[in-house]
Parts: sequence; structure tokens; C-alpha cells
Amino acid sequence: VEESAVNLWNWTVAKHTGAVINDEQRAKLRFAACRLICLCEGSDPPEATIRRQILMSMKTGKGWIDIGKASLADGFLENAVDSIEKLYAKLRSGSEGEADIQVHRADVEKSLFKVFSYQAESAVAQGDFQKAVMCVQRCKDMLMKLPKETCYLSILCYNFGVETYEWKRYEQSSFWLSQSYDIGKMDMKYSVGKEMQAKVLRLLATTYFEWDCSLYLDKALKAINLANQENLHPAGFFLKVKILLKSGASDEDINSALAEFTNFEMSLDFCLNTAKLLLEHGRESVGFDFLKSVPERFESLPDLGKITLLHIEFLLQNKRELLAKQKIEEVIIGHYTGKQLLPEALNQLHIILWDRAAKHYEEKNYSEALHWYNYSVSFYTPGQIDQNLAKLQRNMASCYFHLKQVDKAKEAVKQAERCDPNSIFTKFSVYKIAVMENDTDKAMEAVIEMGKLAEKPSEHEDKLRVDKNTGSNLLSLAAQIALENDQQIVAIKALEYLSEHLQDCRQLFTALKCLVRLMLSKVVAENAEKRWVCLKNHFLMVDKLSHKKLAESFTEEKFTGDMRILEAHWFRKVAWNLAVQFKDSPKKMRDFFVLSFKFSQFCPSDKAVLIAQKTCLLMAAAIDLEMGRQVTPSEQTELFSQALRHLQTCKEIWKVLKLTGDFAKDPTDTLLLLYEFEARSKLNDPTLHNFMESVWEQPQIEIKTLEIIAALAMESPARYPVLCKKALKSALNLHRKQAVIDAEKFSKCLHSLINIALPTGLTDLDTCVLQEVWDYFEDALSVISSIDSYPEMEILWLMTRAWNTGIFQYTVGKYKEAEQWCGLGMRFLNHLGSLKKSYE
Repeated sequence: VEESAVNLWNWTVAKHTGAVINDEQRAKLRFAACRLICLCEGSDPPEATIRRQILMSMKTGKGWIDIGKASLADGFLENAVDSIEKLYAKLRSGSEGEADIQVHRADVEKSLFKVFSYQAESAVAQGDFQKAVMCVQRCKDMLMKLPKETCYLSILCYNFGVETYEWKRYEQSSFWLSQSYDIGKMDMKYSVGKEMQAKVLRLLATTYFEWDCSLYLDKALKAINLANQENLHPAGFFLKVKILLKSGASDEDINSALAEFTNFEMSLDFCLNTAKLLLEHGRESVGFDFLKSVPERFESLPDLGKITLLHIEFLLQNKRELLAKQKIEEVIIGHYTGKQLLPEALNQLHIILWDRAAKHYEEKNYSEALHWYNYSVSFYTPGQIDQNLAKLQRNMASCYFHLKQVDKAKEAVKQAERCDPNSIFTKFSVYKIAVMENDTDKAMEAVIEMGKLAEKPSEHEDKLRVDKNTGSNLLSLAAQIALENDQQIVAIKALEYLSEHLQDCRQLFTALKCLVRLMLSKVVAENAEKRWVCLKNHFLMVDKLSHKKLAESFTEEKFTGDMRILEAHWFRKVAWNLAVQFKDSPKKMRDFFVLSFKFSQFCPSDKAVLIAQKTCLLMAAAIDLEMGRQVTPSEQTELFSQALRHLQTCKEIWKVLKLTGDFAKDPTDTLLLLYEFEARSKLNDPTLHNFMESVWEQPQIEIKTLEIIAALAMESPARYPVLCKKALKSALNLHRKQAVIDAEKFSKCLHSLINIALPTGLTDLDTCVLQEVWDYFEDALSVISSIDSYPEMEILWLMTRAWNTGIFQYTVGKYKEAEQWCGLGMRFLNHLGSLKKSYE
């Protein structure tokens, strides 16, 4: 077992050295090997085994600490202490004198020192401050015999100070840093050195400063003064100034602190940061004096412009614009007399100038904004092409717009076009001028260009100003400007592009509603023909886009359900109203009813919405059927099929709707039946007869409905004589059941039934058919005999049809049948009035 444990340990060392396994894997393997070694200890292990156990326990414990699992280290470190004590006892028992014992003691103390330091690390990692202090104190007590460990222990305490400082445990941090400094002084021969001691003291001063500057100010100052005595460093200088400023020290004290570093080498940036610190704390006198002294120290450096920039920035921050302007004008003169700023500094100056101009612009002080923009222009040479110059000219144009100086604005925009013609911002500036000059064509052209650029933002646009919403924002502004200047056509075009690009659903529907309202107000003033064309080209497109975006918006969190419902209701009602207006254009009317239905699907299915949905679909189906009667056969199929689809959806809605109340007088059932029958019959639907089976069984079917079914059954391209006859016979039965028979309606129904059962001009009729028709004539005679109001022309028609049927039978030699039918005809003669004499 011991051999296997040692082999595993050695294998782990080799694999970790070769980067085959990581630190955590090494810790786990060490753990396994170490546990195995401990298991084979025996009652009296040899010295080599104990030493191996000490080494392996220490390294295993340290391994767990290093990977952030300090709690797993404690057991191994305690095992290491126990093993060290066993080793010492074993060495003492085999010693021959005091000299040997001293050697053995020194030997084990080195190991104990390491273990105690590891235990301190573990305690700090686990937040056990008291245990860590105890362990470090034991290490300190051993330093007299182990002076070479002074540096190690000092750095260990410094590391503890850093960790606790990062955790904002300032009291513990100050303790560890003080310990580090004190330990570093214990043995100068093995000290960490002055630089490290100064570093420790600087962090100690920072800890006091951040812990409670008012309470520990003296300690912080004492620590930083000590640090600067140990080793002068810019960080120490900067920290001392910070502490003095925080403490409210006098300008004289701060100047004294600055004087300490007069001859110390510091970078230009460090000096500038110091000046900035002084100025930010309101020490203008000290700060500007220090700033003036900086150029003398860095005469040979090319980037002295940084000093000037800082000077200008703080003059502006302290509202000393006149002095700042003087300084800027000096820089401009220097720019043209061989004292140019480095590109980076010049760029920073442009930013300062633009920020100041933007501030005045926001305050609506456009003349002053132009003044600052002109400073920026001064650094560009005539004819220079630069995208930043284009932005500058566009900004200046905006100022001129507000000042109503159109000519100057046009010139600025012209310069912007020269520098950056393909920028959406440049196109926007061109657009604004076109609107101001009431040049509709140019404004439309600019909007179209903006719309195209909004689809593909230029890669070279300023990343600080251009994002995915830039195109939408500019198009929105374009629409607003057009409306403010009463240019509705341009506004409509801008809103159309805007609707294509807006991502925010709330903004999108605001734009779409605005577009719809604009279109409605626009067409009211135009003649009918233009009105229809305009509506056809725009409203349908807008409504379809609205519907598409409503469907997409379900995934957008900011666009809540209530908002979506409100928008859907708005578009539903607008589409409905438009459909009603299109009385003379069935196709458009149908399209808007369908759109209204689609929008209603995004609304809660309450009774009002269900009624609206049902009506939309019924109207759409009715219009499809109406159009189907007037088009070519090739177009009919699509229209009738579409009507059938609308009806199927409508039937489902109607089922739900009927559960919400009493609809006894509602004609929807009848309309659904008639529309579906017409669609199926004209599509030659093979399921038509099955569909009608349920119809015949309906107890409440009306006579009028049956008569319409009969008519539709024979209306081209439908031809269903069997269904037609069945419907008419059912209608006749219902007529007979009336308390008072309506002779006119009865006669028309009978007329139709005889026409379908007895085709005109046929002589070779089946006996069954003749018998069936004979019964209809007998029914007619029965009714005619019982009432006086039967129409005379219908009696004449019945007489003539019966007589002619007899004549047809006579021509084919069926004399008996001929005599019967002619006799039947003569029975009607007696019921004629004024016409009787003519036919007798």
C-alpha cells in the first residue's frame, strides 16, 4: 500500500509538471496518496516514513488552500504537526548529546514554521481572524531562531492585508499590514527591502483613509509619511495629497507636500492627474500654479498639449468661458504657427469644443453653439474631406435652421454632402432644407434615400451616435417635421418607411395609427377615383403590416397584453369602417372585413368581439359568393373555396356565441346554411347530399329558405334537380300547413316544381314522372277550388302545360294518356275568369 501511495504521489508530480493535470486534480490525487500513507503508519514507523508523512501532509494541505478549499486543508496540517512532534520525539530518543538535540530541534522548527504559516493562510481564507493571529504569532516567536524566514512572514502578512482590504475588512487589514511592516524591521539582513516596506505602508495608509478618514487621519498621514521616508514613489506622493485634501488641509500644507517631490521624476500623465485632483477638490490656486510648473519639467515632450487641454477643461468647469476662449484662441494661433497639438490631443480638444457647443444647443443658445463649432472648424484646412467635419457641418446647419438662416444652413449641408454624401444624417439635413423651402419632390427623394440607408446602416458611421434605432429615430423626426410644415404627402412617405424599420412595438403602432389617420384625412379632400386608388395602395398595406407586427409582438416583454389589445381594437374598428365605406368595391370591402376579423383575433373573445367576428366572416363569404357569380369559371373555384373557408370558421365562432345568450331571431343559421349550400353546390362538392340530409331534418326551416335552396340548386354552374325538387316539395308541404294559404307564393312554388319535374318539349317521359307531375296538377286544382285568390295567369299556365303535355302524348300515339292530360287541362278552364272565353 505504501509503495502504491508513493508511486501515485510521484506520478502526480510528474503529470502536473507536464501540465497533464490541473491544480484541482493534483490536490485530489495528493489527498488520496496522503491518506494511504497515513493508513500504513504502523505502531513505530521509521524516521523516513514520518518525514514522508510530514512532507505529504503539508503539501496536500497547501494544495487545498491554493485551489480555494481551505477547510479541507486543516486536517492534513494538524496531521503534519502531530507527525513533526513524533519525529522530534524519535530524534531525541536516538540522540547522544545536547548538540544533537539542538540540531534536531532546528530541523523540526523549520517544518513547524511552514505548517503554522499554512494554518494561518487557511484561517484567513475561512475568515477565522483569531486563529490566523495565533498562528502568525507562533511564527513570529520562531523568527529569532529562523531569521531567514523574516521576509517570507512579512510578505505573508502583506498578502493577508491585501485580501482583507479587498473584502473591506479594514480593521483586520490594518492589523496585518502593521504586522508586515513590524516583521520587516525585525532583522535588516533578511528584510523585504525599503521598496516593499513602502508598498506595505502605502496600502496601510489607504486602508485607514478608506476605513474612516476623519477618525484615522493621523494614522493615515503617519503611514504615508513613513512610506515616503522609506522609498519615494509617485503613488505615495499622490496618496498624501489625497489624504491632505480629504482632511481639509491648508493650501500651504498642500504646497509643502508638493514641494517634497519637486525634484522627483514623475510622468506627465501623473502630474496631470495630480493637478486634476487638486482642481476637482476646489484648490484652484494650488492646482493652476502646479499646472503652470509642469511645462518647465517636460519641455522636451511633444504632448505638452495635454496640459493646455486640462487647463481649458477646468476653466470651463468653473464657468470661466472667457478665459477658456482665450486659451483656445491661443491654441488655434499656435496651430498655424508651427505649434500643433498631437493628433490625440487635438481630437480631445474637438470633443471639448463639441461638448460645450452641444450644451449651448440644448439651452437653445444657438449663436453661442455656433461660436464653439467655429473654433472646431478652425482646425480643418479648406477643402479637407473628413467625416468628422461632415458631422460638424451638420451640427452647424442645425443651429442655422433654428436661427432661420436658411442660406447658411444650405451652405453647411453642402459642405457635409461633399465630405460624407452617403450618411443618413447628411440626407436628413438635406431633407430639412427641402421641407423648409417647400420643395416636396426633393423632400420625397431625401426620405426615400433615408429609408434605403436605414435598411443598411453605413459601417463607417460614428459608433457613438449610430445604433440600430438611428434610422427609425430620424425617419420619425422627418415625419414630425413634415407635419409641422403641413406637407402630408412627405409625412406619409416617412411614416411608411418608419413602419418598416421600427423595432419598438409601442412606437410602431403610434406611427401606424398616425399614418392611417393621415391617409383618412388626405383622401376625404380628394375625388372618388383618387380616393379609391389611394386607399387601395396604402391602407391595405398599412393594415396588413399592423397585423403582422401585432402577431410578432407576442414575444416582446415591454409590449404588454393590455397594450396589444387596445391596438388590436383600434385597427379592428378602422378596418371595419373602411369595409363599410367600400360599398361599390366588393373586393376591397371583402379584404377589409377579413382584416378586421384578423385583428379581432388579438382581442379577448367577449360577446361583442364574437359578434363582430361572425359578421366579418359572413360579409366576406357573401362578397366572395357575389363576386363568384360574376366572374369566369376559372376564377369561380378560388372564390367559392375561400367563401367556404370563411364559413367554416364562422360556424365555430357561432357555436361559441350561441352559448352566451338568446339568438332566436338572429338569421345567422339561415345565412350560414344558404351560403354554404351555394358554395358547395357550385364547387360540385361530393359531400353536398350528406350536408343536406341534416338540413331536411330541421323542424324550423322556413319556406323562403327552401325556395332559395331550390333556386341555388339549379343556378349555374350548379345543377342538382333532385335537391331542387326536394326543397320545393318541402316548401309546398309547408305552404299547405299554413292557416291561410298564400295563393301567390304557393302558385310560384308549384310553378317551379312543375318546371323542374316536367321539362318543356320532352315527349318520351317516364310513366312515373308523369304520375308525379299529375299529382302536382291535382294539388293545384284542389287549392284553386278552395280559394278565390289564385292568380289567373298561373291557372292559365297550368292549363296550357297540361294541354300541351296531352298534345305531346298524342303525337307519339299515346291516345289514352293524351285524352287524360287534355282533359286535365280542360278542368282548369272553368277556373279562368276573363280569359275563359278566349280559350273555350
